[in-house]
Amino acid sequence: QVQLVESGGGLVQAGGSLRLSCAASDRAFSNYAMGWFRQAPGKEREVVAAISWGGGNTYYVDSVKGRFAISRDNAKNTVYLQMNSLKPEDTAVYYCARHESAYSEYRWDRHYQYYDWGQGTQVTVSS
Repeated sequence: QVQLVESGGGLVQAGGSLRLSCAASDRAFSNYAMGWFRQAPGKEREVVAAISWGGGNTYYVDSVKGRFAISRDNAKNTVYLQMNSLKPEDTAVYYCARHESAYSEYRWDRHYQYYDWGQGTQVTVSS
């Protein structure tokens, strides 16, 4: 089972930026689409962004389009989430996850399509 370790969370003022990183232990990292999800207290886990195994295709939830950017470095087994123009409503625990199937983007906006998850990193945006 792959291990995913997120980092980069923290406290930032509204309008600020953070860059999250997720390092994977599995050499098969480059074969899988990766996603970033978030969960705020009392709310369901929601997709934030996803990226295909080669990095050529991306998906964003409408609320972060134009502000967040997902990328990956397969040589470093790492996926990133650059978050700009942060808003208080972005406050949540952010998780990275690996799609359950290699070379697949099937329903990659659904959390149940992801099998391996990191432990999460807290992002807090103050107003």
